[in-house]
Amino acid sequence: MRVHFWKMQGIGNDYIYFDCFDRFPENPSEIAKKLSDRHFSVGGDGVVFLCRSEDADGRMRMFNADGSEGKMCGNAIRCIGKFLYEIKGVRKDTLTVQTESGLKTLELHVDGGKVQSVRVNMGAAELRPERIPASFCGERAVNVPLTVGGKTVRVTCVSMGNPHCVTFVDDPYALDLEKIGPLFEHHPAFPERVNTEFVRADGRNELTMRVWERGSGETWACGTGACATAVAGVLADFCGMGEDVTVHLRGGDLTINVTEDAVFMTGPAAFAFEGDVEI
Repeated sequence: MRVHFWKMQGIGNDYIYFDCFDRFPENPSEIAKKLSDRHFSVGGDGVVFLCRSEDADGRMRMFNADGSEGKMCGNAIRCIGKFLYEIKGVRKDTLTVQTESGLKTLELHVDGGKVQSVRVNMGAAELRPERIPASFCGERAVNVPLTVGGKTVRVTCVSMGNPHCVTFVDDPYALDLEKIGPLFEHHPAFPERVNTEFVRADGRNELTMRVWERGSGETWACGTGACATAVAGVLADFCGMGEDVTVHLRGGDLTINVTEDAVFMTGPAAFAFEGDVEI
């Protein structure tokens, strides 16, 4: 069956988007694995299906490049906001999107009929290890030791709808992520695998991050990862509660604001191209 797709990206975190308001495919995992291949197909960090929702303006289902389903993706949900406004004609400055990790509220910045940036209420950060999930004792896993590949590092574990492990390093770009990323992702401390952020504190409210995403490998950006990184930065006193934090990623910058009740993420969303593909 030949269907239309849109390729979209949020600071380099790129996904293939399908309008599934009328029909959801029977084989989403296989579609994601096939189409995400950058050498033999469209290429991307995964596939996002936009579906109808009785409780929101739309429902997002996201599948990683390896076919596994993710509960949440911060960069993808900003693109969904742009898609709903510009393609589906939902002409509202504030939208709601149903995700596998709950209902999210999006505030759109529109200029000339085009969505330039999106601010997302990502909900509260979850720090309880059993809810992340992560196999650590205590009420929180903050700056705790973890032995990875024979080396002990300090990590902070956070869930932003999906599990994250944040570790502060001297230089994220000096690391061999292809080697160490899978060691974190498949570490026995994380029963559902984990996304890992390698972060340098550049100054007050300024962080530089590289990310290894479960199911996709290194990506140019990760919205939930940037949120988890800012939360870890607040806990380490590199960043201020209720203050805008700039997180530098390979694909660009995101602005994160951590409050007691929620984490807010602001960043761009863009169309790359569109076309038809056999699925």
